[in-house]
Amino acid sequence: MLEKRFKLSENNTSVKTEIIAGLTTFMTMAYIIALNPNILTVYGSQGAEEGLWNGVFLATCISSAVAMFVMAFLANKPFCLAPGMGLNSFMAIVIGNLVAMTGMGYVESFQAMLCVILIEGVIFFILSLLNVREKIVDAIPLGIRLGISPAIGLMLLNIGFGSNVYIANSEGSQFFVMKDFFGALTAGYAKQIMGDAYPMMVLCAITMFVGLFVIVILASKGVKSAVILGMFAASILYWIGDYCVLGNNPFASLKTASFVPAFGDMAATTLFKFNVAGLAQMGWFTVVTLVITFCIIDMFDTIGTLVGTASRAGMVDREGNMPNMKEALLSDSVGTIVGSCTGTSTVTTFIESASGVEAGGRTGLTSLTCGIAFLVCVFLAPIAAIIPAAATSAALIYVGVLMMTGLKKVNFDDLSVCVPVTIMLIAMPISGSIGHAIGLAMISYTIIKVFTGKAKDVSGLTYVISLLFLIKFFLAV
Repeated sequence: MLEKRFKLSENNTSVKTEIIAGLTTFMTMAYIIALNPNILTVYGSQGAEEGLWNGVFLATCISSAVAMFVMAFLANKPFCLAPGMGLNSFMAIVIGNLVAMTGMGYVESFQAMLCVILIEGVIFFILSLLNVREKIVDAIPLGIRLGISPAIGLMLLNIGFGSNVYIANSEGSQFFVMKDFFGALTAGYAKQIMGDAYPMMVLCAITMFVGLFVIVILASKGVKSAVILGMFAASILYWIGDYCVLGNNPFASLKTASFVPAFGDMAATTLFKFNVAGLAQMGWFTVVTLVITFCIIDMFDTIGTLVGTASRAGMVDREGNMPNMKEALLSDSVGTIVGSCTGTSTVTTFIESASGVEAGGRTGLTSLTCGIAFLVCVFLAPIAAIIPAAATSAALIYVGVLMMTGLKKVNFDDLSVCVPVTIMLIAMPISGSIGHAIGLAMISYTIIKVFTGKAKDVSGLTYVISLLFLIKFFLAV
């Protein structure tokens, strides 16, 4: 049945490979399950009495699972979705501003923003049905499309090396493995600055590299489950070090953890809790601006992730187009609509999907497996939370390196391609936004073509997209 539904043989894969790929992707993106409600409730400090954290937590799991089920059965692609990082932070900032501007409470402002997310999701659904989003993908010049995959690779490397592993000391200061540990002049200086956080930082750094090397060694031997095995090996090393060397119990959180879903809190705070009256208090100009901003960021984040990951998996044709792009785009619009109805920010395709693709995932069975894992986390979230960040970093670094190999497809002899792609390569990890990096590349490409006498090479839609990004970047409203 699975063979016929997901066309496994046609895609040169198997049930075992797809399930392993789905679990691999899940392990690399499981952090969003707890991090998303943390961000949207300011780490539990807002809406605590009303149970907002629990509502957002359940909404995160449910909306992600629904989006992945749609991706599995409609598009049959191995891409996994969840509330997007960056978009959730932006939503939290807007909610805080609404509290200050309108006098509404945090939960009321949150519920007003759910209306904005619903509008965005409906707009994207309509645009996807009308093939408008697919035409936007086609409007991205081939040279830039070929550069998206290695740019995402750099972004994954930055997350893995730069920001995914950080330690806080007893004073609350945060230290990052690459900037503060490997960037220190001497080990003694790092120890002095980090204080009681230094031993944990050493353990994390060792764990990260051991996990990476295990993945590389297994992959070189042709082991398809290399990524998930490397993460498992890294996790075991971390747990042993945490217990035997640092004297901590890595499983202590499980003793007090609740495995009973708080559906009551969700019903009271986020489930279909659209504050239309609050939306009116925001002002329609603000609402329109917010919807456009969310649309632009989400659209190009999703497009970039789909194109980049599909390129790495060999799912695109010579022109860089991916079959079933329309269905894949519909999946994240459905996820966003479900997310707004259940109570979370915009749902989008995760770049961590690349880890599952590298583990051999080629069909919707990968996303189905990951979606089921997200649903299970409604009951077993505390178990997912004990996976150390250093272990997921190892996987992200490995996948990032592999995606960098896509640079060989880019024509660096053509300056109209070289300059935009180079800007995109550096902008993506620094800005943390796939969409914004693509926007800068599009603007650069258009300007270079126009002023080198090749304006006719630029399509009308490319001009429109470049103009929209110029307005977004430089018009303060």
